[in-house]
Amino acid sequence: MRFKPKPFREPVSFKCEFCLDCCRGRHVYLTLNDIERIANAGHDPQEFVTFSVEGNKIRFVLAVREWDLGCVFHDPETGKCCVHDANPIICRIYPFMVSRKPLGVEGEKPFHHKGQTLWLYYDESCPGINAEEPETTITPEEIAKLGLKFEREFERTDMAGFAELLDELER
Repeated sequence: MRFKPKPFREPVSFKCEFCLDCCRGRHVYLTLNDIERIANAGHDPQEFVTFSVEGNKIRFVLAVREWDLGCVFHDPETGKCCVHDANPIICRIYPFMVSRKPLGVEGEKPFHHKGQTLWLYYDESCPGINAEEPETTITPEEIAKLGLKFEREFERTDMAGFAELLDELER
């Protein structure tokens, strides 16, 4: 199932239902901080980092299993993540999305956070949204904050920084 954006303007109850959809067949972009956090949790970057060339930039992406395109840290039997406490920022954002421009979805409105204009959405196909017995309530402010953090870290993520990080991890 692909992302079906619905405007996110009010707090939403959420409980992960371990449906497995968010951990399969998606590019999960990594920042240098994500890579370092996962490596410090005991995982070798050579086992979980792949690359994507986008225009003139190299992007770092979480590796997937060939047989089901599932994330290498995803347990297909339980739906649980092996690195949940160290997971990438983008995984902490999903099933929400932060955009710098509107997507053309009915009812969308800009969201202003710390001087930034953003458009926030959630995936209405995610079964954990508006759960009857929620684990938590997610606010637009929380997602905006994570989205801006991801954007800052992602822009600073490059091959030189990756090489430096690998050197530090080897020491």
